[in-house]
Amino acid sequence: MAYKSLLTVMTETEKARAALAQIAVLADAQDAHAEALCLGVDRTQTGYYYAGANALILQESLTRANAEADSLLAFAKDYLGKTGVRWSAENGVAQIADIGRHVAHRSRFSDLVVLPKPYGQDCGTEAEPIVESALFEGHAPVLIVPEDIEPVVTPSTVLVGWNESVEAMRAIRRALPFLQQAELTRIVVIDPPRHGPDRSDPGGMLSQMLSRHGVKCEIDVLSKTMTRVSDILNRHAADTEADMIVMGAYGHSRFREAILGGATRNMLEQSAVPIFMAH
Repeated sequence: MAYKSLLTVMTETEKARAALAQIAVLADAQDAHAEALCLGVDRTQTGYYYAGANALILQESLTRANAEADSLLAFAKDYLGKTGVRWSAENGVAQIADIGRHVAHRSRFSDLVVLPKPYGQDCGTEAEPIVESALFEGHAPVLIVPEDIEPVVTPSTVLVGWNESVEAMRAIRRALPFLQQAELTRIVVIDPPRHGPDRSDPGGMLSQMLSRHGVKCEIDVLSKTMTRVSDILNRHAADTEADMIVMGAYGHSRFREAILGGATRNMLEQSAVPIFMAH
């Protein structure tokens, strides 16, 4: 099992470098096809003019978006053209309110979508809906790559956040190519329930399933010594020198996570290693 169709979505050059590098090395390692979708973002509001705006201003915004899309396409072609992998790239313009539709359509036909972190300094407002569209409407697994790290080809240690949820299990199944290649997969269980079928052996059934796929597993049962689960996962990733974190995405509603925060949002903001997510 391997990833054969890899997609990244670019809306700005600097943020796209790490994701482009990641799909290039994965395409080379897994004999896959790397695809870059380069979108210029028209940030005008649909259906009405801004106060005092006229058609010339709106046309200027569209012209700027087209120029950005052309620049992104040239960058992607130049970068991928030097890698020696099979690749394709195309550009287009999407309105900010409609960008999710374009991302979802392409993600639906991809084995893995590689994207930059959607939160942080200088991140555009379109970064978050791009990630969510790939996960929810595209039904694709997503690998979120921080800017300042080397691309991961064969991870040495992978952390799996296991809370017995449907989202976590789906992410684990989609991440099997990485887990099978890793030297060690650590199944992290935080404050397991005292009542339930797995109370005497938290993570045991998952470990058994993965071992049958050739995954080398250890189970780490951790106490909730910090308020947020994301802080515990990030600290454990640092302590174990993990190269990747696999977790389910958005166990709560997106609205709740956007307003109140949640493990997914906090991980996307703080993680120093790539995060493999699925919903």
